[in-house]
Amino acid sequence: MPRTVVVGVSGGIAAYKTAYLVSALKKQGYDVHVLMTKGALHFVSALTFETLSGNAVLTDTFDRKSEFNVEHVALAKKADMIVVAPATADLIAKAAAGLADDMLTTTLLAARCPVVFAPAMNEAMYHDPATQCNLEVLRRRGAYVMDTGEGYLACGDVGAGRMREPDEILEYMHAVWAELYDMHGVRVLVSAGPTREMIDPVRYISNRSSGKMGYAIAEAAVHAGADVTLVSGPVALPPVDKARMVSVVSAADMAREMTALAPEADIIVMAAAVADYTPKSYEPQKIKKGNGGMTLELVRTVDVLQELSKIKRENQLLMGFAAETQNFEENALTKLRSKNLDVIALNDVSREGEGFDADQNNIRLYFRDGRVQDLGSDDKTVLALRIIDEIKNAYRQLCAR
Repeated sequence: MPRTVVVGVSGGIAAYKTAYLVSALKKQGYDVHVLMTKGALHFVSALTFETLSGNAVLTDTFDRKSEFNVEHVALAKKADMIVVAPATADLIAKAAAGLADDMLTTTLLAARCPVVFAPAMNEAMYHDPATQCNLEVLRRRGAYVMDTGEGYLACGDVGAGRMREPDEILEYMHAVWAELYDMHGVRVLVSAGPTREMIDPVRYISNRSSGKMGYAIAEAAVHAGADVTLVSGPVALPPVDKARMVSVVSAADMAREMTALAPEADIIVMAAAVADYTPKSYEPQKIKKGNGGMTLELVRTVDVLQELSKIKRENQLLMGFAAETQNFEENALTKLRSKNLDVIALNDVSREGEGFDADQNNIRLYFRDGRVQDLGSDDKTVLALRIIDEIKNAYRQLCAR
């Protein structure tokens, strides 16, 4: 799923440069939304930004033509980053004071994502103590404030106050992401949940997997800045925000989607509990119960993890799960070696209140190089964060060889 960037445009002559920034962001695959102040509309038309971004430009907090929603809150939640370019002295003062009198300033106040300001103004305005104080307030609150460039200004003066060029702003944005999210740019493919192997239109074979572990891993990877795709069997869980969701039902579906997506992934985490067997034949009509028993012939399903190991490319990390009830280490190490994995997560599913259907789990990681990391028992969301930390480091080591 593409990252969402909100570009705020305030009323300065440098707004024309922002058109190049929006175009560059769009070409790099970002979902770009533009907010304009009324002053900005005097320099560049909304139509220009709508054409470049592919999304409607928002200017009026009370615009009844837009979708009925609390737009500034919805967009602030959706944004992975907000960049204000140009950020005029007036806009900077409003942001520092917490004023919210238009769509851009209300969105800034509601935002919890990184915010980048690219100042642009006359040299005297830029160096004025009030502006410098406002910029310092924004920095202390966690905003990222770019330095201005020096050169010929629109007023005819020469000096500081020029907005940085679009490529410089883009480079700065990527640096912020890299600082905050150490998996920025890493593509992670996760599978989760059970599969269902249909017997007839109303019956199927499945297992007790809730999908909670795989979903928690996908969410942890998103929070670390990774580009996440989650392939999920049937579960009763909400989608992972900002992850690309792919729904499957059967083992064959899971195999098809995972092998199709695998070549583009840097890290693959096979957390799904894929059925080992499926009915040999499917009855198109409901099987009516008789007086006696029923014999169901089963055949093996595709071993998805084995198939992924066959197409595993160089510098790709492949991780599997071993849900075991006995011979724990032996079974985990056998699976690690036989399926050409870089790491395997062993969990004892025989423990009361852990593993399948539970919020708790127990995880021990075995690595190809012989290292063992016992993560212990904890909530699945906590274990997911630890797993992501471990495989992130293992991926870096893999790429460094």
